[in-house]
Amino acid sequence: MVEQTTGVGAPPVRRARDTLPLYAVAAAVTVLVLAPLAAPGYALLYDMVFVPRQPLSWDLVAPAQTLPRAVPMDALMSLVTQLVPGWAVQRVALGGAVLLAAVGAGRLVPTERLAVRLLAAVAYAWTPYLAERLLIGQWGLLLAYAALPWLVRAALDLRTGRDGALARVVLAAAPAAITPTGGLIALGTVALLVPDRTRLRRSALVVGGVALLNAPWVTAALVTGAGGSSDPAGVAAFAARSENWAGPLVALAGTGGVWSAQATPASRAAPLVPLATLLLLVLAGVGAGLLRRRVPPGVAVRLAVLAGIACLLAALGVLPGGAAVLRWAVVHLPGAGLLRDGQKFLAPYALLLVVCAALGAERLVARIDREVAGVVLVGLLLLPVAVMPDLAFGGAGRLRPVSYPADWQAVAERVAGEPGEILALPLSAYRAYPWNPGRIVLDPAPRYLPGTVLTDDTLRVGDVAVAGENPRLREVRRVLAEGRPVSATGVRWVVVQHQGPSEVDPATLRDLEVVHEGPFLTLYRNPAVPPESDAPGRGAWAVVMALGAALLVVMAAAISALHRRPTAW
Repeated sequence: MVEQTTGVGAPPVRRARDTLPLYAVAAAVTVLVLAPLAAPGYALLYDMVFVPRQPLSWDLVAPAQTLPRAVPMDALMSLVTQLVPGWAVQRVALGGAVLLAAVGAGRLVPTERLAVRLLAAVAYAWTPYLAERLLIGQWGLLLAYAALPWLVRAALDLRTGRDGALARVVLAAAPAAITPTGGLIALGTVALLVPDRTRLRRSALVVGGVALLNAPWVTAALVTGAGGSSDPAGVAAFAARSENWAGPLVALAGTGGVWSAQATPASRAAPLVPLATLLLLVLAGVGAGLLRRRVPPGVAVRLAVLAGIACLLAALGVLPGGAAVLRWAVVHLPGAGLLRDGQKFLAPYALLLVVCAALGAERLVARIDREVAGVVLVGLLLLPVAVMPDLAFGGAGRLRPVSYPADWQAVAERVAGEPGEILALPLSAYRAYPWNPGRIVLDPAPRYLPGTVLTDDTLRVGDVAVAGENPRLREVRRVLAEGRPVSATGVRWVVVQHQGPSEVDPATLRDLEVVHEGPFLTLYRNPAVPPESDAPGRGAWAVVMALGAALLVVMAAAISALHRRPTAW
């Protein structure tokens, strides 16, 4: 690739013939990964829940009884789906995540060779990290993963004084901040890469701006009635998991190791996978020196520190003494529950690994014959796909779109006419619907039905039950355990979801009126509880103000970027 630069922070000059192949390869990877989404419907898998039109509900903006794990993502989804159907949002979000991850990584590599950029693009868009977070349905975290190379590039441009870089830092951090984990990754990245003793005021301004993007979920965490502690049983349940004979630390070294076996591609259990990881690490070691020489002084060290912190957080649950520290932290330190699933913080390590490995490949082929070098580069480019082929076609068919039964829309319209608290039965956080065959998904009711929906927040991982934090659910569970009817819980509506052989005891439903009865959902009304408005919960306005402030920061950055001259990324 012809480019007048030898470092990430230097202003590049590119031609269309240099960038088009990168976008073409990124688009091909995106199509290969998400091919099943060409069919109509909604791909519902674990935490991935999209609905036709997510209601504007105060409980989605500022959860009153649960921890704000989806703040401000749910609020933004509610706003966007008022204008765009949920199926379209899902495709834009997932397609954009894969495409921008590939392009961002390719553009970040400080090299003049197009083949090396293509290698980085494919490798970053085909990591176990991306595969496992896709298959566990955490699409918001995938947006953070995709935004990371663009954020690193903008932060390094800011250090070198490039025009408009400050606005680009904020704009790149914004997609990451729609989830708490993504927001923390973005804030940590900026806090490590941006500070410069010669420009303290500018550094403080940009770090403060990215911190403000995290204000919505921080504010929601402060005002929720769920408290800040979590069940320490989750430390073992969410710890990094071994995927083959090499153990959890090697799985993490290859950017894998997610806690859920069901979200892990089957190919990760192959006995040769650790050898591919070793090859990647060797290439990264070879390329580390090249990165250090081609980026501004001190940048490589900061990137290494960021990656090191990511690895420590990911491995803490399996390191000697680490699990004990985490169990203490999640009980005594508010918000420390975010650290239980530490593998999700591995994104900065994955990015540095891919960039260094791509530079290692460049250094390797520079020492061999040109024709042989081309074959080696092609082989290395295809290696991620060869090692993990079952990421293709939506994780070998796991992302298969389906349509919601008509019951769902009928129940949503009926509930909207008489708003009130809704209880979803049987109590279960995740559902296995007959109309979504072969896949488990987080209960869609809180995002499909208007108002506050009570669903079980106990998460079962194998034989371990990780207790939730919702005090209202604990109260409901106690009433049902005492053999009293649902009407005694004070809920206005009860939705019974017919998903298999498990049925609700008819005695539990006595004194309730059947309002809708369908093949998949039955809706009951509690005549003892009058309708109530969807009033803002405690502290909801504070969350709205924080969200408004974050949106103002993003808008200001966007306006600033539009008024600057175009810059090549």
